[in-house]
Amino acid sequence: MSEKGDSTREQIVVAATRLFYGEGIRAVSMDAVAEKAGVTKKTLYYHFTSKDELVAETIAARDQPTLELYKRWFAETDGTVAEKVRGLFVKLGRSVDTPRWRGCGFLRTIAELANTPAHPAVKAGAAHKKRFEAWLEAELTQHGVPGAAALARQLLILLDGATTVMLIHRDLAYVETAGALALGLVEAARKTGHA
Repeated sequence: MSEKGDSTREQIVVAATRLFYGEGIRAVSMDAVAEKAGVTKKTLYYHFTSKDELVAETIAARDQPTLELYKRWFAETDGTVAEKVRGLFVKLGRSVDTPRWRGCGFLRTIAELANTPAHPAVKAGAAHKKRFEAWLEAELTQHGVPGAAALARQLLILLDGATTVMLIHRDLAYVETAGALALGLVEAARKTGHA
């Protein structure tokens, strides 16, 4: 595909991502995406044969940038590995404490499409969560934390739970509480490993 074609495709994905995140997948028509992207419907369907394909692409496009953000937050946090893990929650809390925040786009997409578990966007969202868990496990292992696989899974559950409850209550105390629990889990695992 030409550079212009790539640019148009990216323009469509950016527009669709904003609409799907802001209004929900089912509420957004392909006409609305074309209008927001500034392209004709024919151009939209040239790049994406269906709405399902477009939804899956918007999820896939957020995978690496989201992972990179968490990696940066982890690296930028000073202290022990436990403090770095808590730092993920602190930075998450700061980033979501805005009226425009609508929750985790991956979780929202999976929830909205829960009755179609084979949907490519559901699979892309699940793959993202697995990649995040694998990255966290690798970080914990690298820092010498025993039981890294089980701990990474527990931390993912805490992070997703904190995100969900923050969306419900709009209260940072829930994210802070989850961060304190995460810190405790990592510290306990480290102590167990040194016993």
